[in-house]
Amino acid sequence: MVKFLSVGLWSILFSASVVMAEDIEDHTKMLMDHGDGHLMEMSGGMVMGQNTDKLPGGCDSIAETKEVTVHAGHKYAEKFPGRMYAFDTQEFNFKPCTKLTIHFVNEDKIRHQWMMHGLPKYLYPQGMFHLEVSGPAMISGTLILPPGDKTYLVHCDIAQHMEKGMKAQLKVGDGDGDLPSIPGVTALVIPDNYNAGLAEVFAAAKVTESDIEAANVALAATEATKKASRKAAATESDSFVSGTTVIGLAIGLIISAIMGRKFQGKSIAEVTAYGFDLLRVFIGFIKGLISRLINLISSSKNKALPDK
Repeated sequence: MVKFLSVGLWSILFSASVVMAEDIEDHTKMLMDHGDGHLMEMSGGMVMGQNTDKLPGGCDSIAETKEVTVHAGHKYAEKFPGRMYAFDTQEFNFKPCTKLTIHFVNEDKIRHQWMMHGLPKYLYPQGMFHLEVSGPAMISGTLILPPGDKTYLVHCDIAQHMEKGMKAQLKVGDGDGDLPSIPGVTALVIPDNYNAGLAEVFAAAKVTESDIEAANVALAATEATKKASRKAAATESDSFVSGTTVIGLAIGLIISAIMGRKFQGKSIAEVTAYGFDLLRVFIGFIKGLISRLINLISSSKNKALPDK
C-alpha cells in the first residue's frame, strides 16, 4: 500500500513538472536578427548585445564555454523579507574571456529582464547585455566576457523590480569587490527595520497626535483672527454708511420742512416761477463773483508793473 502511494505521488509530481515545463515557451526560437546583436520577437522577447564570436580586447582566445539557466519570479523573493521579485541566483562567477550563454526563464505573468552593465562599449552597445521576456517564457542570449577582474551589476530594469529584489552580481575572475544591496549576499544600503517595539510605535503615534492637535489649535486661532478682522471692517463700513445716511436724512427733512412752509397753498406754476427766480439770482451771484475775481487779478498785475 505504501509502495503504491509512493508511486502515485511521484507520478503526480512528474506530471506537474511536465505541465510546468510545457507552460514555459522558448522565445529564442522566434527571434529575428535586427543587426548589431539586437534580436527581437513579436510576443515580448528581446536580446540586446548578442556576441558569439567577437573577442574583447585583451582576450587572445575564448577561455571556456559556459551555459547557465537563470530563473526569475516572485517565488524566489520569499526567502528575502521585504522583497517582491528575485532571481534564483544572486551571484555568478566566471573566468575572464568566457563565452557565456544565459537561458533566462521568467516564471511570472509579467515582463522581467536579465541586464548586465559596464561592458566595453566598443563591443556592446551602451555597454550592456540585455535579455527580456514576457512570461511565463524563456529566452537565451550569448556574450563573451571581458578580461580582467571586475564585478558587474545584473538586474531587472523594469520600474521598481530591482528595488524590490531582482538584483545580482557577476564576478569575472576575482571581481573588484561586492556591490551593495545584493539580496542574501551583501547588506542593504538602507536596512529594513522589522523589529520596532510597541513602545516605539505608540511613541511615534503620540507625537503625531500631539502635532496634529497643535496644528488644529493654530488653525482655529488663525480663523478666529480672520473672522474678527472681517467683522470689524464690516462694522466700520456700516458705521460710515449709517452716519452719512442720518446726516442726509436730517438735511432733507429740514429742507422739506422749509420748502413745505414756503410753497404751502401755491400752484405748480408759482412754484416753477419761484424756482427760476432762484436760479436767476444764483447765476447773477456767480457772475458778480467772477467779475470781482477778474478785477482783483487785473489790479494785482498793474501794481506789479514798474513805473516808467
